[in-house]
Order: sequence, then structure tokens, then C-alpha cells
Amino acid sequence: KAGEFFTPLMVPGLVAALAAPQPGDTVCDPACGSGGLLIQAARQVPDGNVALFGQETNGSTWALCRMNMFLHSFDSARIEWGDTLNNPLLVSGDSLMKFDIVVANPPFSLDKWGAENAAGDQYRRFTRGIPPKSKGDWAFITHMVETAKTQKGRVAVVVPHGVLFRGGTELKIRQAMIEENLLDAVIGLPANLFPTTGIPVAVMVFDRSREKGGLRENETDVLFIDASREFVQGKKQNTLSREQLEKIVSTYRGRRTTDKYSRSVPFSEIKENEFNLNIPRYVDTYEEEEEIDIDEVQKEIDRLEAELTSVRAQMKEKLSKIRR
Repeated sequence: KAGEFFTPLMVPGLVAALAAPQPGDTVCDPACGSGGLLIQAARQVPDGNVALFGQETNGSTWALCRMNMFLHSFDSARIEWGDTLNNPLLVSGDSLMKFDIVVANPPFSLDKWGAENAAGDQYRRFTRGIPPKSKGDWAFITHMVETAKTQKGRVAVVVPHGVLFRGGTELKIRQAMIEENLLDAVIGLPANLFPTTGIPVAVMVFDRSREKGGLRENETDVLFIDASREFVQGKKQNTLSREQLEKIVSTYRGRRTTDKYSRSVPFSEIKENEFNLNIPRYVDTYEEEEEIDIDEVQKEIDRLEAELTSVRAQMKEKLSKIRR
């Protein structure tokens, strides 16, 4: 599926910076692939003082991740081989392990992800609703939120834009997450960042310190950032410059409102929009067209026609002198 096997380095770097792990934190990627996002998260912390955990369903990719951890001196990282959604292996007794930071770029809109097993999930991850069987995006997000530490853990996840506005049970889950005050930010990125798909993506940040009893429980706004128009265009693939990445991160950390770029949106406005998180609803990027002076345009047309008449006359004179 699109986005499953390869993630450009700039994207995990951005996700890791938004998640902002601290020294001593536990960091998990439940769809870790070859481990690039885990390594980027560790690099956010001096001396890599974090404990890394991951799970990967593809055996070859899992082996590559293990080797990657070894090559980057994270020998103690615990990387499990298995299906996170149907058989999570990062468990403690009868419960899912909880982490300070959970990050992922899961496969986009995964088909046949295991919806038929969700109702009987022993860890009760899907009490907000069961995502459609053909789109596993909210299944991964739900798992990530449920494995973040209560009243403390943070989640940053890369998603296709449909996650922000699709209806049905996805709307039900999205509404529940927002009403629980878990959603912290939605960040729209440019199209064509991935070699496997040209679709634009977004990063969603969830913060469990916003839930009841957490340090940020009184903060109920959601920060929207539209960074979709700021990129370095390439022949086959677009990229983000260091300055563009830093602008996104600093805007998020400072929760700054910038005209046509970012805005903190109150819960009431999101509710009025029926929990649709489509970014243009909240960040107006419309650029007014320059007013056209009709009189000046007509003068320019008259000037060009006069010039054309003069050129035609000169051509006619020169052609008349040519021997036939």
C-alpha cells in the first residue's frame, strides 16, 4: 500500500521533532518498518538516552530493523515481529505496554486490517468505534493513543488526508477523540513527498496530558498548520528544506497563529463543522487576485496594435524590394 515501505528521511525527522521525546522516555513505533523513525526520535535526545520499542509485520523488514538498531548502537531496542492490530506483542501481563512517546507512519488506508476481530479485542482498544475493514488508518491511530501513557503520553502519526474528514465510523472515532480533548494539532504537508504516492499527507499530534487530570486539561484548542504550499520542488519528488521544517516545528511549539499558515481553533468551531478536520476550513490560504485596471489594459492593447501596424508596414516595404 502507498507509503508502507519507504519514508523520506525528512518526514520521520519532522514527526520525531513534533513528538519531542525527553531523556529517559520510552518511545514506540507500532509500524516501525526498518526503524528509521525510531532512530530519528532517539536523535532528538542527547546521547540517545531513550528506550526504543517497535513492532513490524513483515519478516524481512523486521530483520532489517533489528540490524538497523544494531548499526546505530541501539542494541537494547525491543523490536517484535507480528501484526500490531491483530496480535500486539508489546504487552505486560494482560495489558498493553504504555509509552511516553508513540510515533508511526503506518500503511495508508490498509485494507483487510482485521476489523472482524476488533469487537472481541482483549485489550478493548476499539471502544470508540471500529474503523471500516477497507481503511485501517483509525485502527492504527486508536492503538497508538491507547498505548500512550495516561495523562502524559504523546502521539505523532502520518496520515492521508481522508482521515481528517471521512464519515461513518471514522467520524464517530474522530469525534470521540476530539471530545476527549486528545487532539493537539493537525499539520498539512505538501503533495509528492513520497516516492510511492503523490498524495498529500498530514501529521496528527495527540497529547494525553490534555485529558482530564492531565497538566494541559484546560487547553481545548487545536492548532492547524497548512504547510502544503512550502516545499522544494524536485523533478520526481518534492522535499522540505531545513528552514521549512524548522518553521513547522517552531510554529507548533509556540502554538503561533500566522496569516494563511496556522491558527489555533477552539473546540466550538470544530464542533460547528461537525468534527471535520479538513485544514482549509480553518486556515484560509486564499490569495486575492490583483485588481485589473481595464483602462490600462485597453491602452496596452491599443499600443500593441499600433506597433503591429507599424511592423506590418515595414515588412510590406521590405518585401516589395525583394526580386521575384
